[in-house]
Amino acid sequence: MTTGPTSRGAPPVPGPVRRWVLGARPRTLAAAVVPVVVGTAAAHPLQTTAGLPGHSWWYALGALVVALAIQVGTNYANDYSDGIRGTDDARVGPLRLVASGLAPATAVRRAALIAFGVAGVVGLALAWATSWWVLAVGAACLAAGWLYTGGPRPYGYAGLGELFVFVFFGLVATVGTYYVQTLRLDRWPVWLAAALVGLLATALLLANNLRDIETDRQTGKRTLAVRTGRRAGGWLYVACVTLPFAVALVWGVWSVATGAPVHPAAPFLPLLAAPLAAAPLGLAVGDASGRALLPVLGATGRLQLAFGVLLAASLWLWIW
Repeated sequence: MTTGPTSRGAPPVPGPVRRWVLGARPRTLAAAVVPVVVGTAAAHPLQTTAGLPGHSWWYALGALVVALAIQVGTNYANDYSDGIRGTDDARVGPLRLVASGLAPATAVRRAALIAFGVAGVVGLALAWATSWWVLAVGAACLAAGWLYTGGPRPYGYAGLGELFVFVFFGLVATVGTYYVQTLRLDRWPVWLAAALVGLLATALLLANNLRDIETDRQTGKRTLAVRTGRRAGGWLYVACVTLPFAVALVWGVWSVATGAPVHPAAPFLPLLAAPLAAAPLGLAVGDASGRALLPVLGATGRLQLAFGVLLAASLWLWIW
């Protein structure tokens, strides 16, 4: 529910529950779900031979909780850090709790720490059930989530956000999900699939940063989009979106040509998501800026989710 508008023509103020839901940035949660779905699908053929007790679906569920908690915690931590720095004061994107005054900074920081705490507890259980190396990886993920815009030298302000997203929401999350269900890291298709997931996660962050170029520049936030400029940043977004489809096409042709042990149509399944890329790609390479780029974030999230589900289906049908 929401309360009435604060002034004539102003948007309604979100209610006490909805504001926290919006502050968690639900449009970005595909970045947490997709790597778990893809990693689980890749683990499926090995679930009965990995040497793990019981059924690995419990590990997949644990990985999903950890991924979602880290994503939500990172979003709240970003809201808190940007809010107290004042870099969100003139933003054009979705609601921010601290900058809008809808929640005190201390409450947003507490929400971030609670989300990170959930990730830590479930991650500890996963480590106990699988391998203690999971703790080290989880600690690195939590640190990356907080230091994106927090701490004395936030890497998100130095143009390194996209690199960290590719690594942690692509390689680490996908391969990590696969690892806790199989205790193996020796399957190259898993790493390739993780890279494709990482590219689309990077595109999601680029969609956000392309929209905010002007306000980020004014507040000294030197994101990759600010450093490269609107046009080059737009083409970088295009590369991150189109490369996964190109790789999927090559992978499918190679599979058919070599007689790989998989249904001939399976490797081509991710290509079915291509129509969803048309609208955001058109905006990215055009002259749109600021609020005109708002639809790109949601469209990229939908594209990432569709591509990820189809890639997971492809991996599920693969016979390792």
